[in-house]
Amino acid sequence: MPPSIASSVLGRGLSAAWPICLGYLPIGMALGVLGQKAGLHPLAIGFMSLVVFAGSSQFIAVSMISSGMPAFTIVITTFVVNLRHLLMSSALAIPFRGRSRSVLTLFAYGVTDESFAVNYPKLLEGDWHIEHALVVNHAANLTWIASTVAGGYGGQYIPEGAFGIDYALIAMFICLLVFQLRGKIYLVTAILGGALAVGLALVLPSNWHIIVASTLAAVCGASIKRYYRRLSS
Repeated sequence: MPPSIASSVLGRGLSAAWPICLGYLPIGMALGVLGQKAGLHPLAIGFMSLVVFAGSSQFIAVSMISSGMPAFTIVITTFVVNLRHLLMSSALAIPFRGRSRSVLTLFAYGVTDESFAVNYPKLLEGDWHIEHALVVNHAANLTWIASTVAGGYGGQYIPEGAFGIDYALIAMFICLLVFQLRGKIYLVTAILGGALAVGLALVLPSNWHIIVASTLAAVCGASIKRYYRRLSS
């Protein structure tokens, strides 16, 4: 890639990634603080962020470590929570069809809820390629790793439960949800997903209610959208 094109790709990618990076700073530091309180060394927290790179499952894992849960239970639980990435990956499979496996592997590593929320709409609009998406993914990745390590080192100076740190991840997902509400169908899908998750939490073990509720809500939302398209055509 010529330097001028590479510079343009980098600039556009970073321009799209900076809101994610800005949001990751306090949330990553919050995770680092909680990890430090759970007895993890800051470098261990950074290694977790490097290997896993999934905020929600990392928060859950740290909580389970604090509770003394066995390693097998923690691995299975976080695996189930991260199954939502299958939905995101299936949506991204079409725009990136034909790309080499090495490039797709590098891209897949950096897929998160936030990077998906930024990249996918831009891919649908056009003039956005996997090179731009890679910049978004890995700029966010580096920010996340650095912020979690910083939180781990700074955690010793912060009292447990201070500043509403436990609420940081929930606040981030609420913000992402609000940005995705672009019409009535999206609002109905969000409400349905929330209601299903609450109801299914009473009957399904572990975090399966999240996976099942999000899948059912997405299917219902897509069906409603298709129905109205047929009416308008």
